[in-house]
Amino acid sequence: MSTTHAGPRPYILAENTWTTVAATPYEVAVLPWGACEAHNYHLPYGTDILEAGLVAAEAARIAWEQGAKLTVLPVIPFGVNTGQSDIKLDMNMNPSTQLAVLRDVIEVLNRQGIYKLIILNSHGGNDFRTMIRELGLQYPKMFLCSCNWWQAVDQKAYFEHKDDHGGEMETSVIMHLQPHLVSPLSEAGDGAAKKFRIGGIREGWAWAERKWSQVTKDTGVGDPRQANADKGERYFKAATEKVAAFFLEVAQADARDLYI
Repeated sequence: MSTTHAGPRPYILAENTWTTVAATPYEVAVLPWGACEAHNYHLPYGTDILEAGLVAAEAARIAWEQGAKLTVLPVIPFGVNTGQSDIKLDMNMNPSTQLAVLRDVIEVLNRQGIYKLIILNSHGGNDFRTMIRELGLQYPKMFLCSCNWWQAVDQKAYFEHKDDHGGEMETSVIMHLQPHLVSPLSEAGDGAAKKFRIGGIREGWAWAERKWSQVTKDTGVGDPRQANADKGERYFKAATEKVAAFFLEVAQADARDLYI
């Protein structure tokens, strides 16, 4: 997939001038949020950053062409990696720091009269729900929401194995989007991961943070070895189309009449 463009894309804030931005009546801002962390032996540390930016841009393109006036903000590159403190250069941004960053972004949008914000999340360790509750109370004019792009469509229709981190889905997607950054799959670990001994946590109705280096020997969770670019292309297309439909719905929604 080519990432070069003939000119500035009108829905990407960083590519446009003040002249264009000042004249565009934006309805929605999209904030892609990733993480910088190890993804097995074969994927780059920036996997979540790349996915966040490219998914947001492609979904925004589709929504823009259907009439949505939205702008994609620059990707926030650091996510919550509190369980990976012993893995070299896995960059952690604490939830309290995320809250402060998000508050500052919302303050700008609220002041400018752009009252809808979508956080496009690309990292499982990020969870914005409590932040949205708190900030929504402080900024009552704002409609705040988040979505996890990798949950938009069912992976079972595209992959042999369910992806958690650096597995078949993520490897296939990066093979499609940035193949030069993917090391040969012969170098990848198998992504085998241990599960909690505690039953309630294992069953999913209780929760505790995973200590990553105790769970997986290669930093991956999920087998990447059946990944390929064709699978990644089909999945990326399906996911971005679904996310684009969500962007369009948010853009068109009347914030005073959201419920049926």
